[in-house]
Amino acid sequence: MDSPDYAHFAAIPWCARHLQGDQLIIKTSPSRTLKPTGEDALFSQTLNSESTIFRLLQVYEEPPSPTQRVNEVKAFLTLGSGLNGYPNVCHGGLVATILDEATGMLIPINQERKGIPSGTYMTAYLNTSFIKPVPTPMTILARTRLTKVEGRKLFIQGTIEDETGAILVRADALYVQLKISL
Repeated sequence: MDSPDYAHFAAIPWCARHLQGDQLIIKTSPSRTLKPTGEDALFSQTLNSESTIFRLLQVYEEPPSPTQRVNEVKAFLTLGSGLNGYPNVCHGGLVATILDEATGMLIPINQERKGIPSGTYMTAYLNTSFIKPVPTPMTILARTRLTKVEGRKLFIQGTIEDETGAILVRADALYVQLKISL
């Protein structure tokens, strides 16, 4: 992969270990591109700078079958001090926003694979437990896991980890497919 995001994380030893494997799909998150509708403005513009979220990369393992669901995604983010709510600590609301974004990454990946129904999904809840402060500036790993699909509901768990693998934040999310299109 030849992108500034990949090069950035590949140069960080603990991140580089997660970027190795024959079956990995590694790409800059699609939310870093502003859509003509204005969708993804938050992550493509507002939170896309050296002082906010400098780099963002998503990684997942390609399942054996092209229609098999992807149940886990990793997202690497380099956070800047422009996200501070307290000196050298990321604002809790932004931490929750990062987890909402990371857990939501599973939706378009699986819709492309026909692993979940197409349509618009929205966050119904994001129950977040702050275990330790998320320092800034810092590179973090957000891990997400699709744990259950129940009709129009997707249940997803997420964590934010530091370079040692210590869990700083946990979240349980419920996404619901809307009955009408927005």
